[in-house]
Amino acid sequence: MLVVMKYQDQDFSSFYPHPSRFFMFLSQEGADRHNISDIKKAKWKTRLFPFVQIFFFFQLIISRTQLVLGQDWDGIIITQADYQSLQALKHEFVDPKGYLKSWNDTGFGACSGSWVGIKCAQGQVIVIKIPLKGLSGRLSEKIGQFQALRKLSLHDNEIGGSIPTSVGFLPNLRGVQLYNNRFSGSIPSSLGLCPLLQTLELSNNSLSGTIPTSLINSTKLYRLNLGYNSLSGEIPQSFTQSTSLIFLDLHYNNLSGSIPDSWGGNGNNLFHLQSLNLDHNSLSGGIPVSFGKLSELLELSISHNHIIGVIPNDIGRLTRLRFLDFSYNAINGSLPKSLSSLSSLVLLNLESNKLDSQIPLDINKLQKLSVLNLRNNQLTGEIPTSVGDLPNLSSFNVSYNNLSGPVPAQLTQKFNSSAFLGNPQLCGHNASTPCHITPSPVTRGGKLSVKDIILIVVGVLIIILFLLCCILLCCLIKKRAAAKGAKTTGVKGVPLTAGEVEAAGENGGKLVHFGGPVMFSADDLLCATADILGKSTYGTVYKATLEDGNQVAVRRLREKITKGPREFEREVNVLGKMRHPNLLALRAYYLGAKGEKLLVFDFMPKGSLATFLHARSPDTPIDWPMRMRIAKGTTRGLLYLHTNANMIHGNLTSSNVLLDENSNAKIADYGLSRLVTATANANVIATAGALGYRAPELTKLKKVTVKTDVYSLGVIILEVLTGKSPGEAILNGVDLPRKVASIVKEEGTSEVFDLELVRDASIIGDELLNTLKLALHCVDPSPSARPETQQVLQQLEEIRPEAAAPSASD
Repeated sequence: MLVVMKYQDQDFSSFYPHPSRFFMFLSQEGADRHNISDIKKAKWKTRLFPFVQIFFFFQLIISRTQLVLGQDWDGIIITQADYQSLQALKHEFVDPKGYLKSWNDTGFGACSGSWVGIKCAQGQVIVIKIPLKGLSGRLSEKIGQFQALRKLSLHDNEIGGSIPTSVGFLPNLRGVQLYNNRFSGSIPSSLGLCPLLQTLELSNNSLSGTIPTSLINSTKLYRLNLGYNSLSGEIPQSFTQSTSLIFLDLHYNNLSGSIPDSWGGNGNNLFHLQSLNLDHNSLSGGIPVSFGKLSELLELSISHNHIIGVIPNDIGRLTRLRFLDFSYNAINGSLPKSLSSLSSLVLLNLESNKLDSQIPLDINKLQKLSVLNLRNNQLTGEIPTSVGDLPNLSSFNVSYNNLSGPVPAQLTQKFNSSAFLGNPQLCGHNASTPCHITPSPVTRGGKLSVKDIILIVVGVLIIILFLLCCILLCCLIKKRAAAKGAKTTGVKGVPLTAGEVEAAGENGGKLVHFGGPVMFSADDLLCATADILGKSTYGTVYKATLEDGNQVAVRRLREKITKGPREFEREVNVLGKMRHPNLLALRAYYLGAKGEKLLVFDFMPKGSLATFLHARSPDTPIDWPMRMRIAKGTTRGLLYLHTNANMIHGNLTSSNVLLDENSNAKIADYGLSRLVTATANANVIATAGALGYRAPELTKLKKVTVKTDVYSLGVIILEVLTGKSPGEAILNGVDLPRKVASIVKEEGTSEVFDLELVRDASIIGDELLNTLKLALHCVDPSPSARPETQQVLQQLEEIRPEAAAPSASD
């Protein structure tokens, strides 16, 4: 009931537990005593009037108290049934942090927005949304009394017990989000009775039993996520006939049997499935041919099962497919010719199968392909040169096959030898496996063809060159023996200690040391074994293994883009003296007699943050403390550049944030803009934009600032939180910041985070949310709205304090 009073031209509305009883009493008295004289009635009213005044006075006090406290009361009282059901829910929940204290014992304010997570319409509860609150206990069966309930969202808590059967008796239910909890038992088949159900997300619980076939009776169901449970039995065939499903995720369960081969019905256009994930189960049988009927499919994964047989040719009909993962099965036969029709494909993973054909020559038709993994199969023949023509290929692996012949030059320049290991007849992918040219046999008439003559001449020249190399090597060994004393004393007797030392190489070059754990001469550096680590606009980076076994990273700058020798030396000497725990130290540089310029750094065995996040094995998790430590370290290094060095990085990406053996972040490539021309720097900015790290204002201004660095830092923090690559987001047409903001707005924050982090959301939920908020602040489209680097570090320290900050010494 509602009591409304008029006081000084203002309406005050308030709730009283039983206000109707007072008016019922008045009306009852009037009915029972209609024969009393007017005088007695007047006396009765006179006696009662003070009580009436007192009642309205208390009502006024309650109303004014509400306004003082700032509560907006909408004048709607929750129904008695919904109030009792909410109290039952609260009674069954364990609320250690007291989030449900607002659920008072009177029902006051339940529909005004003052009860946490409750929304009403006309006095009935329509939304219960209490995620990430650390709740445990059980979900009461009285949940079925909310006949107007549309959304039930309790994800990322620790609620256990079974899912109440009564949930299926809610006629208006649209969405159920119970993922990342501890629910056990079977999935209620009654959920199929919800005629308006659109999303059902029960992933990452302990549910068991079979999947109810009745779920598909909810004809509006478009998102079904049952991953990370212990469900068994077969995949219901009814799922293959659903015209509403868009997202179906059953991965990480104990499902068995074969995958139904009736997807897409009769091949009409009523089937809109876009994502199908069945990996990490015990499914057997072959790959369904009917997959080819799912014309709108974007993602398909059946990895880590027991699938056998060949890949059907009909798979080539999935022209919109972006991600295809058939890895870790027993698939045999050849790669279908239709594979080249998958023009939208970004990732193709066929690792650990029994494929025994050649790699298709026309694979270069997959122009959007970024990841190609054919590792651990039985592939034969040569690697087609067309593979090297794939413009977006960033990850490639054909190790442990039966491939032979030379590796295409484009691939050896782009990928290290680990991508080709385990192919004994494959050559040219590193220095230990050179490709030898064998002379062609002599023609029948004894006469040599032009081709044979050329080969013989080339062979003779190679032999001559080999002899010359042997002679030079002998001379070099003699000089080395004479110069051993110089290695320990340096040039003109100066000791090679941690200071700036110059040494002249045998080729007339100059090596300048800035100190460090590894000391070497110019000749040591030039004779080191080198493996390519990567290429960029600035030049090529090598892993150089010195004669004594020590390893360093060497960047060979492109000669045409660097500044003149005098200006170059002035700038590089400034960089060589910069030291900070989160900056990759420049240990030396070499100027060759012919203009070559080499920069020598510490070698980081764990590689880049990009590789660490996106190219690790599924058995290598990265927990939240480590991710936070990397984010803080990157921010500290950037803050040092901005404040102590008065320097802007200009090209900060996860690829140039390197990790040492303890996973501490070290920023690389800082200050390189000072060593090259303005044109080269413009190319670097354009490349950063293509990777998804470029601030929006650089499109017009073409000038890097402290705030453009903060934007790049924000993208890296988003990358750490989501586990998603900004480059992958760009391929899909939307950059990572906009994609994250869109997901937060439409689906909630928990849909953003990497699944490894969501599992611990009950413990670190607040830290994740605050870090996400900070990252989105850093990538604000307006530069003036972004925080300073000092503010970013301060907030990260407040979100997750550390016992002691690292020292600023090297």
